[in-house]
Amino acid sequence: MSEAKKYSIVIPVYNSADSLRELCSRIDASLQNFSYEIILVDDGSKDESWSVISQLQNSSSGKISGIRFSRNYGQHSAILCGFTFCSGEYIITMDDDLQHPPEEISKLIAKQSETNADVVYGIYIAKQHSAARNAGSFYVRKSAEVTGGNTGYGSSFRLIKKFIVDKIAANQASSFYYLDELFYWYTTSFARVDVEHHPRKFGESGYSFSKLVKLYSDIVFTYSSFPLRLMTYAGFIFSLVTFVSAAFFAIRKFFFKGHFGFSALMVTVLFTASVLMFCMGIIGQYLFKIYQSQHSKPLYSIREIKRQ
Repeated sequence: MSEAKKYSIVIPVYNSADSLRELCSRIDASLQNFSYEIILVDDGSKDESWSVISQLQNSSSGKISGIRFSRNYGQHSAILCGFTFCSGEYIITMDDDLQHPPEEISKLIAKQSETNADVVYGIYIAKQHSAARNAGSFYVRKSAEVTGGNTGYGSSFRLIKKFIVDKIAANQASSFYYLDELFYWYTTSFARVDVEHHPRKFGESGYSFSKLVKLYSDIVFTYSSFPLRLMTYAGFIFSLVTFVSAAFFAIRKFFFKGHFGFSALMVTVLFTASVLMFCMGIIGQYLFKIYQSQHSKPLYSIREIKRQ
């Protein structure tokens, strides 16, 4: 067994009682030549996930720790919580549904050893998500490119050096975190490796369309000023259009004896009002984010911990 490096595997769990035993067994088989620990964070599951986690922890000889939230707080909150319990030199995050094959962990480890990167992403050769989930991921990735300045290529299957995890865990002052954006804040040392992505074996994804939309909105308004810049550019363009239109009707009236007309007036008024409402909506989103941060609500609440 290699004692030079220890790996902490953080897995957020939500309604995955059917897959946990196989998942942990396959991790154990894949990392039998390494020192490792598994941290399972139950994110308010409604099935028997916590019971399974407790059984796995009792029979794991200290390799498995279980953390149970008091309710559902979301995948990123569960991972952040897991970060605070990690003792490994490297942290690996992966999903609980077996779509990330544990056998692919070795590729992350090999790529990190080769490049010494701070973060290594497992990039799926072919995604096995639903069309809605793939579309949501696409928009999140593109928004990261446009609004955040990073490449936008990442995944929840990744390996991170401990010092980055420690920095993130020590600065939990926001009501929302998007981990990939935080990684780009702390480092520019990234690597990527192709990995397999398997179809979901049990149950359904916890990411509904509405949750994907909310996630996308939170990312854009929390980590980017792009909507404000867009509002500025749009305001300038719309003002220019309105000015040109007004000049056109004024010239028509005074030089060609034309009439401004009620329809033209209403179009101008409604157009201007819609632009103002759009801008106020964007400002309102940012004010709401400021309001949330002022309340300093905790990211999660732990009900129970099982570890040795």
